Amino acid sequence: MKLKTFVLIAVLLGAMQTCAAQDEERALTKNTIYLKFHSAITERDHAMVVMLPPGYDDHPEKRYPVLYMHDGQQVFVVWRLDELGKALVEAGQASPIIIVAIYNGDTQESRLEDYTPTHLARAAKSGNADRYGRLIREEIKPAIDKEFRTLPDPANTAIGGASLGGLVSIYLALKNPDTFGKVAVMSPSVWWDDQVIVREVKKLSLKPSLRIWLDVGTEEGSQRIPETKALRDALIKKGWQIDSDLKYFEAKGAEHNDKAFARRSPEMLKFLFPPQP
Repeated sequence: MKLKTFVLIAVLLGAMQTCAAQDEERALTKNTIYLKFHSAITERDHAMVVMLPPGYDDHPEKRYPVLYMHDGQQVFVVWRLDELGKALVEAGQASPIIIVAIYNGDTQESRLEDYTPTHLARAAKSGNADRYGRLIREEIKPAIDKEFRTLPDPANTAIGGASLGGLVSIYLALKNPDTFGKVAVMSPSVWWDDQVIVREVKKLSLKPSLRIWLDVGTEEGSQRIPETKALRDALIKKGWQIDSDLKYFEAKGAEHNDKAFARRSPEMLKFLFPPQP
């Protein structure tokens, strides 16, 4: 898929535009582009928002890392990741990056279809994470790399999300280390298919070069913390080192919702994209 095949809905370069998600509404920052396209791989329409970093137009020689985020409807409108990222860059606490927020399907069924690595009988269309990964690797990423000034190598390409989005992020990162070198795993649905993601880690024959942010809230339910710790411990046994290429964070008092994910997003960005000399 080439970028020219996208149906360009709104270009916000140098302008302000209103964007809505759920029942909230806000103005996105400048240098933000909303795109809609049809995928030959999933045979569905998809949408995404691309946020270019501050100063993108002022430095035509500069290239940037990219973070691909799931549940894109929430990433800028609820999480306000564009504002958070801009503030970190201005404070010298993180590197400027391009953020690609990929919208999920409009139904819970389509979200389960894309974000789960295995099929469960109780969820008829689950288990198509590999196909969703192809959408990103074969259609979205090549188009983004062609149209924008990216650093396309794995060390500068991250994938991330929360809940099922966290599950699919680490699954795809582990399966495709030649594409993704960083991953944000926020409150992941480790419970899926009797902790299949933990089994996937244990099956690794070779530890990939992957920088991992892993977190969970302390008020997400009695099972979330032990499940997330099981994933953390499996990663450590495979060679990841805490506070080196693996950051584990428990958010005190945090529940399982977008506002809680947003509050710890700055720490995630600082760990995955530290300021460069």
